[in-house]
Amino acid sequence: MIKTGSTERSTDQLTVLLCSIGILSISLFAQQSLASSQYLSFLIGVGLGITLLHAAFGFSGGWRVFIRERNSSGIRAQLLLIALTSMLFFPLLGKVFPAVQAGAALAPVGTSVIVGAFLFGIGMQLGGGCGSGTLYTMGQGQVDMLITLTFFIVGATLGSAHLHWWLSLPGYSSISLIEAFGWWQALLAQLLVLAALYVAVRMLERQRHGTLRPVEWQVPPQDFSQRFIHGPWPLWWGVLGLAGLNLATLLVAGHPWSITYAFGLWGAKIWAALGGNPAGWTYWSSGYPAQSLNNSVLMDTTSIMDFGIILGALLAAALAGKYAPAMKLPWMRIFTAVLGGLLLGYGARLSFGCNIGALVGGIASGSVHGWLWLVAGFSGGIAGVYIRIWLKVDKPIEVQI
Repeated sequence: MIKTGSTERSTDQLTVLLCSIGILSISLFAQQSLASSQYLSFLIGVGLGITLLHAAFGFSGGWRVFIRERNSSGIRAQLLLIALTSMLFFPLLGKVFPAVQAGAALAPVGTSVIVGAFLFGIGMQLGGGCGSGTLYTMGQGQVDMLITLTFFIVGATLGSAHLHWWLSLPGYSSISLIEAFGWWQALLAQLLVLAALYVAVRMLERQRHGTLRPVEWQVPPQDFSQRFIHGPWPLWWGVLGLAGLNLATLLVAGHPWSITYAFGLWGAKIWAALGGNPAGWTYWSSGYPAQSLNNSVLMDTTSIMDFGIILGALLAAALAGKYAPAMKLPWMRIFTAVLGGLLLGYGARLSFGCNIGALVGGIASGSVHGWLWLVAGFSGGIAGVYIRIWLKVDKPIEVQI
């Protein structure tokens, strides 16, 4: 039995066994039949899924409780994650170690990012998850997130068909703070901004509640192994795990962790299988997209990592006794999952990624588009919270006098 507060849960041993066999089988196949980087990327994905599930680390829920209740614990964890990842990334991207071949998550700064991130922010609140949240909660057995993911894929495919038009609107080419100012100067400035945001959200929470919601920092030594295997993890374990695994992704794959590129690829392949011609779209007609469209999805690093995240989350959920698919869904939840998924996918393609690839990866790479994504995405999150209230999914926000 797993003790979690005042409740006890039983490890789902059959699911643990089957999931472990699946992970081992895919690992052996990837090791024998694919590039070594794909094998390692899959295992990194498994680690990310375990970390996300055990730490319950998400963006959409953290944003929603802050907007509604001024509970800043989730946002503070996100800011710490971005700060730590930046400290790990900037020296490598600044070529302090010339032997390390690592590419930054750079993207144009313009209308497509603003519109896409805003739509993604709305979709996060309606769909019930962000890019990473959709995968790990689906791995936990939440059937509604399978609906969200399905329409996430549809939206990402549509976005790839329309991206060339959005890029014709006003904007600028990618802007790298590392290239403009030097890696340590840019890092120092970025950490100061992140620290200011950290202080600001703490102040807003104190203004509302008079104190900060306590966050667990210490785990008794006698509980360490139990908590490490079965969860739940303190948020700071999640911060360390995600930052470290993102660094591993940069070193193994040559680019920061990303999620949503794979969804558009899956959709384009499905459309091609149905007789469509996505190769005729501008986005899929050249470069890496054209190459990945013609290859197996297992050759795409983002895809194989996404598969690993789902299986890692499934394994962690079974170990924690949290794997419990719910098959009955209210019609409103189905509606918000469909609409949210479409907005998530379309917005992610327009803004060159999600909360992971564009927000965390972009800012930690010193890309200005990552900061623009943060502002537009959070604005969309605010709109999404009020749309949830309008749809009567949530109660109105209580006015504090």
